[in-house]
Amino acid sequence: MSDLFDLDGRVAVVTGGGRGIGRAIAIELANAGAAVVPSARSTDEIEAVAGEIRESGGDAVAVSADVTDSTDVSDVIDRAAAEFGGVDVVVNNAGFNPDDALGRPEEVDTESLDRVLDVNLNGAYEVTHAAADYLLESDGGSVINVASVGGLVGLPRQHPYVASKHGLVGLTKSMSLDWAPDVRVNAVAPGYVSTELTADLEENDRLRQSIVDRTPLDRFADPSEIAGPVVFLASEAAGYVTGSVLAADGGWTAR
Repeated sequence: MSDLFDLDGRVAVVTGGGRGIGRAIAIELANAGAAVVPSARSTDEIEAVAGEIRESGGDAVAVSADVTDSTDVSDVIDRAAAEFGGVDVVVNNAGFNPDDALGRPEEVDTESLDRVLDVNLNGAYEVTHAAADYLLESDGGSVINVASVGGLVGLPRQHPYVASKHGLVGLTKSMSLDWAPDVRVNAVAPGYVSTELTADLEENDRLRQSIVDRTPLDRFADPSEIAGPVVFLASEAAGYVTGSVLAADGGWTAR
């Protein structure tokens, strides 16, 4: 069974790969044998991740990029192909949920909506589109979109974010139909995960407790608990899985 999860010889691009969930995904894909290209706007963060992978005996190269910039995105894919011979796995993890996009519908303007959609949804499409030729030429290409429980249910005061993640789930399903059987396209929908982006929530006793009370597993996830499902979806263990959304949410959406 362990061979089913072996990613030796595969090349994986991970956007938003410098910290939090993206960092954990990049490291675990490397641990499974893949050559990894972590990408994000912060050069220091992705260089640190790539360095950690290389120090552990893996192959990695960091490429800084903004997923909303088509030239940057092309550079990431071209560099991955130049360094490692192609692209077999794309993990669209880049995303954000800024403070000015939080609030009731009458409080959030369309400019905030556009910015969130541009990164969380359009960025994923841009990266996947740029990698399309390599994915289709790969022997078993795989795309994994990091969605959210907010792509499966509504969340109050997070309308741009929820819209972007619902769109990402829809994109996952429609792409899977066009690219089958050559490329599998799936998504992971995390619940609340302990990262720098959720630190404020965890430090607020009232908010943290309300989230924990809503989560059957009674805690926030560790980033590695999202990375595991991504490795599964990238591997032959998920060879008959496409168009699916794997909820790694501690039971949030089971209620």
